[in-house]
Amino acid sequence: MRTVTLNICAIAFVCGTNLSAEDGKPITSTNSIGIEFIEVREGTYQMGSPASEEGRKDNENPVRVSITVGYWLGKTEVTQGQWKQVMETQPWADQKGVGHGDDYPAACLSWDDCSAFCEKLTQRECDNGSLSAEERYRLPTEAEWEYACRAGSTTMFSFGNDGSNLNEHAFFEENAPQHALEVGKKKPNPWGFCDMHGNVFEWCSDCFGTLAGGDDPAGPSSGAYRVYRGGSWRDTPVICRSAHRFNMIPSVRFNTMGLRLARSQSAQ
Repeated sequence: MRTVTLNICAIAFVCGTNLSAEDGKPITSTNSIGIEFIEVREGTYQMGSPASEEGRKDNENPVRVSITVGYWLGKTEVTQGQWKQVMETQPWADQKGVGHGDDYPAACLSWDDCSAFCEKLTQRECDNGSLSAEERYRLPTEAEWEYACRAGSTTMFSFGNDGSNLNEHAFFEENAPQHALEVGKKKPNPWGFCDMHGNVFEWCSDCFGTLAGGDDPAGPSSGAYRVYRGGSWRDTPVICRSAHRFNMIPSVRFNTMGLRLARSQSAQ
């Protein structure tokens, strides 16, 4: 992948692709704690699942979504090593069902924990000049998350409809040893993102509600539950689908729950 500086100007959007017109590869940047981000450009897609999709739930009724503002999203889930650099804590320590190591995903994280991580990393990089005044770290919206997960696909998974191929792309109940494994070890999706169909669930910023379409939807303005996405090491293929949705109280911590970091695009 071609690497560029953090405050890159956006490249003109080309419908149906998130790749550089120069070399056909994702545009990436790496921040001060080693998180590699991929630029996600504007586009329109159908969020949710059709009635015919195996394993779908009633809360996945499809809507048309337009992403009108580009953003950056982590190539992988935030790792334990990256979390420790910022928070100096280990919520996963002494917990069952957690693999340990700097390249394993940070787990046992609540939505509140993840929001605090975003705030602290934003302040840290603003202070050291790594982040511009127009940028911030945050959790992705649910619409941003699914847009990046699908990577232009309309199928159950970013690689198609055949769940028997999930082993090549994700850690899930059939190939994980009772805990998550190192990030980035499975095949990426067409836009370069790894582990979006398994390993650990990933919190989104939204309060849980009916899927909303339109421009840059961000979920209900309030609510008791927050959305998380992506499937985990203990789940079946149908739960690892691109459209599958879960919700939980934001203070809850499970060994299946982590985060993928978003960064707002710099002002153009």
